[in-house]
Amino acid sequence: MAETYKVLGQAKPAAATLTDLYTVPAATQAIVAAIVVCNQSSSADTFRISVAPGGAADAVSQYIAWDTTVNGNDSLPLTLGIGLSATDKIRCRSTNGNVSFTASGVEIT
Repeated sequence: MAETYKVLGQAKPAAATLTDLYTVPAATQAIVAAIVVCNQSSSADTFRISVAPGGAADAVSQYIAWDTTVNGNDSLPLTLGIGLSATDKIRCRSTNGNVSFTASGVEIT
């Protein structure tokens, strides 16, 4: 089994738009070690992050962060350690569209 440590995905979704941050490739497993949430505005914003097994449709049971506040011009590092299987998805959104997300971890093939 090969392990590749890397940036798994980056996104800056439009306001109130749920966006795929990372999809686990076929025949691969992944561990999301961290997600850094960066507010690029001087005003506070709120964000959401969900984990969709098998890329399932959005459901409230998938959320690991819901309307969490990140202060203006600030970053919020989240240490996670979430194990994912092929086709699982991490999704993100922010209320005002001023927040970027970076997921890092390891892919196992």
